[in-house]
Amino acid sequence: MADIQEIEVKIRDQIGTGGSRAIRRDGNTPAILYGTGIDPINITVETKVLVKHFQTGRFLSTLYDLNLDGKKTRVIPKDVQLHPVKDTPLHVDFLLLSKEAKVVVEVPVSFINDDICPGIKKGGVLNVVRYNVELSCPADAIPENIIVDLSEADTGDSIHISAVTLPEDVTPTITDRDFTIATIAAPAGITEEADETEEVEDSDAQETSDDEDSQE
Repeated sequence: MADIQEIEVKIRDQIGTGGSRAIRRDGNTPAILYGTGIDPINITVETKVLVKHFQTGRFLSTLYDLNLDGKKTRVIPKDVQLHPVKDTPLHVDFLLLSKEAKVVVEVPVSFINDDICPGIKKGGVLNVVRYNVELSCPADAIPENIIVDLSEADTGDSIHISAVTLPEDVTPTITDRDFTIATIAAPAGITEEADETEEVEDSDAQETSDDEDSQE
């Protein structure tokens, strides 16, 4: 897991719609910190800092240390309200985490050894079914990604979650099936040739059947 990044936050006294608007005008974003054993705390985050983290695309699956008056608190963002037009954060919910906590996060899929993949070298195409996989993980051990090795994947192969090695105590949230992450599709030319061959074989079989019927 990558080093935990720190975000400085401040207590906010302004609440409600009017208070939130005033906070945003000052270049900050209203947020809330909540979790087991604490009363919810209204806080603010500098908007430009928040946007930088949000634009990574992994904001909701990344752990942070919130620095509030010098005290660091380990959290994970649980919800982000976005501006309907600008698509920028309007409000963030941060969940306080204990070391023993487990969280559900979406983790991106990374593919390796595509340059030596037998199926791709034959002209096949990598068809990604899932770019992210939802996992249940210890709060202090969220993987940055899950790795799919294509070094032995051939045309027509399907790569399922069971073929992926996950870190200890990390499990997919979908447990009722061995779902597909990606496939290696055959080149279009080969597929078309196979279809044409099947059509010819069907035609030949039909002609043979017709000849036998006429002889009777």
